[in-house]
Amino acid sequence: MDFRNSTQLDGDRLERMFLNALERWPHDRLRVFVRYSRGAEYSGTCFYRDGRIYVNLGPKNRYPFRIETCIARARSNTTCWWRESYGIEVGSPYELVLFVFLHEVYHWLVRLARRNVRQKESRCDRFAVRRLVERYGAVVTDRRGRPVDRQEWDFQDLDGFVAAARRPDRRRSAVRRRSVKNGPGWGRQLMLF
Repeated sequence: MDFRNSTQLDGDRLERMFLNALERWPHDRLRVFVRYSRGAEYSGTCFYRDGRIYVNLGPKNRYPFRIETCIARARSNTTCWWRESYGIEVGSPYELVLFVFLHEVYHWLVRLARRNVRQKESRCDRFAVRRLVERYGAVVTDRRGRPVDRQEWDFQDLDGFVAAARRPDRRRSAVRRRSVKNGPGWGRQLMLF
């Protein structure tokens, strides 16, 4: 991973946090840039083609900081659908940067796994929130500040959805699967003369 940090945060610490969070995922082709935003409290961008991720951090944020997410289950009635607002509180800018980074990484993993990249914001938020809950003890709360049971927001197999991104050479494994599926000798040239 090519990592660059233009904020006052400790770059070595950020890079260790990122690498630790990605220990089971490919990341050697990623180029990550952490910088201050021009006005937003935080934002991120992922450029799929060349694996560039930008994490933008508001320089005037105050911590602890509440991140509003879209991780709740969607609900509907006969006329519309909605999603309750769940949030997490992070205690430092490092955790906020990690949240944005993991959100954008999941977008990249979806693309790497050759999945449809449209409408994946909830999955990306869940991927990031799950890491903050497991590693940093973050608590998911509803709008009134009440803790939310994990099964209410962590209900998808996020790792399985992007499991194909882990394969080092997808073309070779696809050919190997095909030859095994079609029996011995599949793909060999048949010499008639």
